[in-house]
Amino acid sequence: MTSHDAFVYAYARTPFGRFGGGLSDRRPDDLAAAVVSDVLGRAPGLDPADISDVFWGCANQAGEDNRNVGRMAVLLAGLPTSVPATTVNRLCGSSLDAAIQGSRAIESGDADVVLVGGVESMTRAPWVLPKPSRAFPAGSAELVSTTLGWRLVNPAMPAEWTVSLGECNELLGERFGISRERQDEFAARSHQLAAAAWDEGFYDGWVVPVGDVVRDEGVRPDSSLEKLAGLKPSFRPDGTITAGNASPLSDGASAVLLGASGAVPGLDPVARIAGRGVFANDPQDFGYAPVEAVDRALARAGITWSDVSAVELNEAFAVQSLACLDAWPVDASLVNAKGGALAIGHPLGASGGRVLATLAERLRVSGDRWGVAAICIGVGQGLAVVLENAA
Repeated sequence: MTSHDAFVYAYARTPFGRFGGGLSDRRPDDLAAAVVSDVLGRAPGLDPADISDVFWGCANQAGEDNRNVGRMAVLLAGLPTSVPATTVNRLCGSSLDAAIQGSRAIESGDADVVLVGGVESMTRAPWVLPKPSRAFPAGSAELVSTTLGWRLVNPAMPAEWTVSLGECNELLGERFGISRERQDEFAARSHQLAAAAWDEGFYDGWVVPVGDVVRDEGVRPDSSLEKLAGLKPSFRPDGTITAGNASPLSDGASAVLLGASGAVPGLDPVARIAGRGVFANDPQDFGYAPVEAVDRALARAGITWSDVSAVELNEAFAVQSLACLDAWPVDASLVNAKGGALAIGHPLGASGGRVLATLAERLRVSGDRWGVAAICIGVGQGLAVVLENAA
């Protein structure tokens, strides 16, 4: 450890709501402000004016989350107007990227305390209408949903890059021979583990109720292989991906307080950010990008897979999660032991903060030393962060 190491001090998130569910009436900037306020409430000795910067993730930014939603969250949360903020967009990895950027600012000496996180309301993502290049065109125009995936695609892009996220992962399943049954088994496991973690109190105290929503709405404790096997394929008539083994559209926010050693009065750090990794591949292979991103993060932390005791991998799709697990020399029981996005949900800009916070909490509770958080990102990217228990 050095005097400029970056540490995780505190974290919070909202429950993740279903598309059109209990958080659908909440603006994304309000969701963001709620977790900003809560996570700072966990550091009562910290003067908010001492926050050096805020890095905030959001993938959409086409509606109420426009014009730097990170800054809007800071203002709505009542922080001093002197606290700056920027909004980061690396799609599904936005809030993990925010944490990476914040940790670099601390390690470089440019910042002492940084607040990072992210938000997404996929329910409230607007339709957009392309703006014509001249007034009153004769032809028709089409409203485009901004909830998920490619939109207003540049025709210069190769067609194989711009297929749907589901089709990308059908191709990945074909490439690695991952069966529908394995995917459904993995999805059922995610629901069962998430339900057990909630029942055991793992999420108590750092998942912040929003109105009547007190738990992740997508978790189905009674999920089973038999029930999932009855669902129809979503992207191909003979495909393997269904609504049950793909992550749902979701709403939510997450926040993590980072700081240098001793920078947060009254709090001991939970974990040190020990390594980071980023990787890019062909856009249609985005689900496999975490494989190399994690390997790079482990190398930069100076450890190997044999040192790792906990893994948080987002679970955009069961098939891409299994492809990554098959590529890593890791005990599958260490991966997403408290459930993953297949059950909990995947509000794009908030998911990176969720996996990082969950990993920190797992290390805190277990006392294990090393863990890794990773996420796949549409258009062919992956991110990873290695944490070391600071206890």
